This record gives sequence, C-alpha cells and structure tokens, in this order.
Amino acid sequence: MLTFSFCFCMEDKEQKIHNILAFLHDLELLKSVTRHSWLSSGRQESVPEHSWRMAMMAIVLEDEFPNIDIRKVIEMCLIHDLGEVYEGDIPAFVKQAEHLTNEEQAVKQVVIPLSKHLQEKIIGLWKEHDEAQTQEAQLVKALDKLEVIIQHNEADISTWAAEEYDFQLTYGRKFTDYHQFIKKFREVVDKVTVEKIARERK
Repeated sequence: MLTFSFCFCMEDKEQKIHNILAFLHDLELLKSVTRHSWLSSGRQESVPEHSWRMAMMAIVLEDEFPNIDIRKVIEMCLIHDLGEVYEGDIPAFVKQAEHLTNEEQAVKQVVIPLSKHLQEKIIGLWKEHDEAQTQEAQLVKALDKLEVIIQHNEADISTWAAEEYDFQLTYGRKFTDYHQFIKKFREVVDKVTVEKIARERK
C-alpha cells in the first residue's frame, strides 16, 4: 500500500512538472516579443527586459517604501505584461481599452496549464496591477512609467516617434505624482529628457 501511494505521489509530481513546463514553454515566447522602446545598443527591447528592470527598481527602492510588500511588488512587475505573450506590445500612446481586455484573456490563457491556485494568484496579481487600488499596484504602475521613460532616454533619439517628444514629459504623470519620492525621481528623469530633446534641437 505504501509503495502504491509513493508511486501515485511521484506520478502526480511528474504531471505537475509537465504542466509547469507547458507554462514555461509558452512563457518563452515572450522573450521574442519586442517593445516600442529601443536599447542604447541599437536593438529593440524585449518585454521581459522591461519587466526585469522594473523588478530591479523595486528592489533598490525598497527602503523608501517600508510599509509595502516588496515581494508582491516584484511579482507584479514580472507579471504585469504577461498577456503580451499573445497580444504583443502596444505603444502607450495608441493603446485602447480593448487592448486591456484582450491582454486579460491572454493572461488567463497562458496560465491554463498551472494549478488552480497558481492561476488565481497570477490572474489576481495582474488584475490588482490593472486596477491600481493597492499601494503595491500603485508603485508598480509608477515603476512601469519610469522604466519606459528612462529607457527612451537611454536610446538614440532617432528611435523616438514624433509624438514622443511631448509624450515623454507627460506620460504616466498621475502615477508618478502619487508619492513624494517617486515624484522627485520623475523630476530628475524629466531633466534628462529635457536635456536630450534640447541637444537634438540645437
């Protein structure tokens, strides 16, 4: 009886691993999804690169947010663009409400191989970020906007769309003004933007 139970348990574990691998295989597709942003090296940025640096930003800014669950923030950073595995990246200045609906459906699709618990966790984190009602989600929203602006400043200005000269200074302002430290962070980044545009227009 013990042997039977052990074998059953191992078969159950093996199936769990196969399910996780199925999820990871779909997730691998996201590595090839490029964003509107370009890197300083001259190639387009991938979605995971953007999410990864957001997570790193959360880690180095942790001391400024002692009352926030920083682990949850990092998880949300890594999950927030998960739906782009099927939908691709839509530049912020052209994104519409239907894109978010499609992205939510994509998130639900990509987590199908996972256990019910993990599905609920990932979908819940994605929705929490989208709704931006908790302190953690508000910080992630701010980090998202800041990372985009920083990346644009690091890229050659020839990669900017015409509308981005103004958009770069207004993008996500309601999210980056919510906290005193983040607001100051945005001011410093905006100075870099202004200087970059001024050099281009000389």
